[in-house]
Amino acid sequence: MNIFSIIGLIWLASEVYLNRFVRSKKESVKHEKGSLRIIWITIIASIFAGVWISKTVHLSIDQTAVIVPYTGLSLIVAGMLFRFLAIWTLGKYFTVDIAISRDHKMKDDGLYRYLRHPSYTGSLVSFLGFGLSLNNWISLFAVLIPVTWAFLNRIKAEEKMLMNQFGEQYISYMKKTKRIIPFIY
Repeated sequence: MNIFSIIGLIWLASEVYLNRFVRSKKESVKHEKGSLRIIWITIIASIFAGVWISKTVHLSIDQTAVIVPYTGLSLIVAGMLFRFLAIWTLGKYFTVDIAISRDHKMKDDGLYRYLRHPSYTGSLVSFLGFGLSLNNWISLFAVLIPVTWAFLNRIKAEEKMLMNQFGEQYISYMKKTKRIIPFIY
């Protein structure tokens, strides 16, 4: 088993664990699950499309197939670590569902001081890395564009729920932070 497979399996195991065991509690006041289903369908389809394209259409980013794939692997790992740090920072308020618990408090420290959705940032960095690890321009875009679209839709649903829950406090927080890309967006 090569390093690409090992990192891929670690990513998959961590996401399966989160999706299986870190769900919103039944006593959550509000929650939304539709966007999670869309994200998973999009992720699976994008991964398969990206891999298939990389095997059938030869449009390499790096002709030596050394620098770009390993840069991609590094980004997968960095994105995973960033995501785990965001999850750890959010603590008991993190769930894979978009949910508001009865005792929910808005988090605006740690990574959340700079980004409203650092967990999604980490995921998107990992998908950028995955696309690069395939070393194919079309695969990169086949992975990154649909996955980014799915996450942006989820962010929209999440921010709507947070604005409804926290009102002006969240709106003020939005003015001071970026969504997913530090200093840019």
